[in-house]
Amino acid sequence: MPTPRLPSRPTLDVDSAAGYALLPVTSVRDGLRQATQDCVAEEVPVALQLNGQPHVVMMATPGDLADFALGFCLSEAIVGQAQDIEDLRITALDNGYEVSLRIPEDRHARLADRRRNLPGRSGCGLCGSESIAEAMRPAPRVPAGVPIDEAAVHRALQALRQRQPINAVTGATHAAGWADPSGRLLLVREDVGRHNALDKLIGAMSQAQLDAARGFAVITSRASYEMVLKAATVGMPLLAAISAPTALAVRIAEDAGLTLVGFARNHQHVVYACAARLTATAGQPAAPHSEKIPA
Repeated sequence: MPTPRLPSRPTLDVDSAAGYALLPVTSVRDGLRQATQDCVAEEVPVALQLNGQPHVVMMATPGDLADFALGFCLSEAIVGQAQDIEDLRITALDNGYEVSLRIPEDRHARLADRRRNLPGRSGCGLCGSESIAEAMRPAPRVPAGVPIDEAAVHRALQALRQRQPINAVTGATHAAGWADPSGRLLLVREDVGRHNALDKLIGAMSQAQLDAARGFAVITSRASYEMVLKAATVGMPLLAAISAPTALAVRIAEDAGLTLVGFARNHQHVVYACAARLTATAGQPAAPHSEKIPA
């Protein structure tokens, strides 16, 4: 199988490459009004085309678009491995970007039953899905992976706070990070959409040839069902979120054998599914499954 043509990042103008724009605003503080400038996160349409046919349009932060397209194809089970993508090209348009991918014809033919050629949004969970069956595809069982110490999860989350340059100046983006079993953060991706950030991370992991069974993911958002489904689809054994999961996300995690951690902040957390994979830090009791930590 030929190696797919995957650029490390698309050709962007200076402002878009930064992921934000500097815009004029009026700041009001303590009753005082001041004309100034503010950094505002970019959000643009990104159209994915498969084998020359429109597939889906997503709103995303215009950076790491090759990672995004590859990760989306993997996490949505459009392809089973990166090698299935035979070519990937990014074209800057006047009002957004077009990412053209070529996949094997048999893979493309299977999409006829999935019909995902509807507009998507950065915050939606059912982007482009035309049926409940399509949106609620079953999650595969994840690999056993390796035991992860609670301290490693918090170590990765602490490092994640320092590796969000777009959010640092805009306060508007999510991040997804991948850590090795010790909690060393290896990759981080940002986007205005939480599942876009995770897709970008999945794509970056694939390009870096990182084994999804040998580590865990941390995210700066709630753990909604599509986040768990994407993580399980690519074989991530553990997903830790700084906010809450949904009940559906917990059920999907249980079915997939994925360890789901929520409210992971300030050295506290709640384990919602498959707690056995997460080990207690030496000298510390395990976090109770039912303990609720205020947001």
